Amino acid sequence: MNLAVGVDIGGTKIAAGLVASSGVLLATAARPTPAVRGRDAILDTVTALVRELLTTRPGDGDVVAVGVGSAGVVDPRRGVVLSATRALAGWAGTDLRGELSRRLGLRVAVDNDVHAHALGEQWRGAAAGRRDVLLVTVGTGVGASIVLDGRIRHGAHSVAGHAGHMTVAAAAGRPCPCGGRGHVEAVASGPALLGEYSRRTGTDSPDLTEVARLAADGDPVAGAVLAEGGAALGSMIGGLVNVIDPEIVVIGGGVAGCGEPWWRAVRETIGAEVLPALRDIPVEPAALGGSAALLGAARMAFAAARDREPSATS
Repeated sequence: MNLAVGVDIGGTKIAAGLVASSGVLLATAARPTPAVRGRDAILDTVTALVRELLTTRPGDGDVVAVGVGSAGVVDPRRGVVLSATRALAGWAGTDLRGELSRRLGLRVAVDNDVHAHALGEQWRGAAAGRRDVLLVTVGTGVGASIVLDGRIRHGAHSVAGHAGHMTVAAAAGRPCPCGGRGHVEAVASGPALLGEYSRRTGTDSPDLTEVARLAADGDPVAGAVLAEGGAALGSMIGGLVNVIDPEIVVIGGGVAGCGEPWWRAVRETIGAEVLPALRDIPVEPAALGGSAALLGAARMAFAAARDREPSATS
C-alpha cells in the first residue's frame, strides 16, 4: 500500500498526517510551531513529526514521499520559501524541499498552504470532481487558490492567489497588514472584524466566536459587522468569479464559521457582482477542516513520486 505524509506549516501549529493513496487519513500528529526560534527549529519539528508518523504506518505500507504546505510565498518549482511574515522568523529563503529531503531521505514536494488546502478540498472535499475551482480562506488573513483545468495556478512569480490584497470600496483608506491601503483583508479578516466590533461598541470581544453568537442572538452591532465584512469579501469573490469562471467557490477558514448573517452577505454580494451567466455558481463551505491541507500536501507527494504535477486526476 502506497502512503504519503502531508505536512501543514502554520504560524502557530505544525500538523502532519499519514495518508493512503485512496485519500484516507490514517494518523495525525501536531506540535506548536517554534516560530520565534527560527528556521532550523521549524525544520527540526517537521522532521520529528514525519518520523513519528513513519512509526505508525501499517506493515504493508510504503511511504513514497512527503508533501508540505507552508505559510508564506513558496516557489513549488524550486522548493524554496520566497517570503514569509515576521510570524515565522528567518523562514524566507529556506530551501524547504532540499533541507527536508536531506533530513528524511525521501522525495519532498512543497507549496503554499492555501494551495495545499485547495488540492485537499478538490480531492476529497467540497470541490471533489471539479476541475475549475476557486478556494478562498478567511481567517487571520484572506487568501485564495485558483484551480483551472485541474491544476493549481501559481503565476509567473508564485504569488497567484493573494486575493486579500485586492481593493474593495468598503476598505477605502483602511491600512492593510501588508502596508497598503484599501485591501479586502483590512475589513474582512478575523482581526479586522474583531477590531471593527470593538470600535463600534467600545468593548473588547474575547474572540470572533462570541461576536458570531451575539449576531445569531440578534445583536444589531455584531450582525452589522459580520454582514459588512461578508459583503466586502463577496465583492472581491464576485470579481474573481467573473475573471476565472470556476465551477464552484469553496470558502474555508475560521471566519467561515461565523454563521448565517455572514454567509448570507457573502452569497448575496457574489450574486450581485457576477455576470448573469454565473449567478447560479455554487458557493459552499469547505468540508475537510484542518485535514484539507494535510490531504492536499499528501496529494502533492503522491504526484511527486510519479514525477507529475498534482491534478484533478492524479
